[in-house]
Amino acid sequence: MLNGKHALVTGGGTGIGLAIARALSEAGAEVTITGRRAEVLQEAAGDRLHPLVMDVSDEASVVAGFADAVEIHGPVSIVVPNAGIAEGRALPKTDTAFWRKIMATNLDGAFWTIREALKSMPRDSFGRVIAVSSIAGLKGLRGASAYTASKHGLMGLIRALSEDYLGSEITFNALCPGYVDTDIVTRNVEAISQRAKVDEETARAMMVEANKHKRLIAPEEVAAAALWLCSPGSESVNGQAIEIAGGQF
Repeated sequence: MLNGKHALVTGGGTGIGLAIARALSEAGAEVTITGRRAEVLQEAAGDRLHPLVMDVSDEASVVAGFADAVEIHGPVSIVVPNAGIAEGRALPKTDTAFWRKIMATNLDGAFWTIREALKSMPRDSFGRVIAVSSIAGLKGLRGASAYTASKHGLMGLIRALSEDYLGSEITFNALCPGYVDTDIVTRNVEAISQRAKVDEETARAMMVEANKHKRLIAPEEVAAAALWLCSPGSESVNGQAIEIAGGQF
C-alpha cells in the first residue's frame, strides 16, 4: 500500500513511535526513525527502518536531519511527530526550565518537524501529517499543566494547518491516546507513587483506571490508527483528534 513512500517518525526507536514505524514499513514505506540515542535506534533498525540521530528540541538538528533523510530516501510523504516528554508537576513547583523542557520537545519539536517535512511534501500529491498528541490535548490532565498546555498547543497547530492546506492532497490529524503500555508509563509509576504517596502497584492501577475501558492501551492499537490514516478511504479525515482511550472523554 505504501510502496515508494518515505515516512519519518520522530521518537521512532521505542514505544508508540516504533510501533507506528513498523506498521508503516510493513505496508511498504521506507521509514526514517529518529531519536537522540544512536544505540536505541540501531537496535530498532531493520528492513525499511532506517535510523537517524536527531534531537527534536534542537532546531538545527531537525533541519539537518531532514536534509539528510530527504537526500537518502527522497521527499517525505508521511511524517509522524511523536517524540515527547510526559512529565507532571504542580504549577507552583514548575520553574521556567521545566516549562521550556516540555515545550521544546512536545511543541517546538513538532513545529520544526512538520515545517521541515512540508518543505519536501508537494501539495498536489499524497501527504500525511499524523501528530501523536494525547487525551491531555483535549482535556486538562491533573498535576500536569505544562504537559497539557503543550498537547493543546499541538492540537491547535494541527487544526490550523488542516485549514491552511484545504484542497491539497495533504491531511493533518492527531492521535490522542490515553495511557499506553510503554516505558513512559513505567517511569511515571514511580513519579505518581511519590507524588500521591501510594505504592507503585496502586500508582499503576491509577493509570489503568484513567482509561475508559480499564486497561492499558497497546502501542499497536495506536499504530493501527496511524496506518488507517495513510490508507485509501481516509482522504476526507482532516483536522481531527482521534481518541484512543477506550471510550469518550
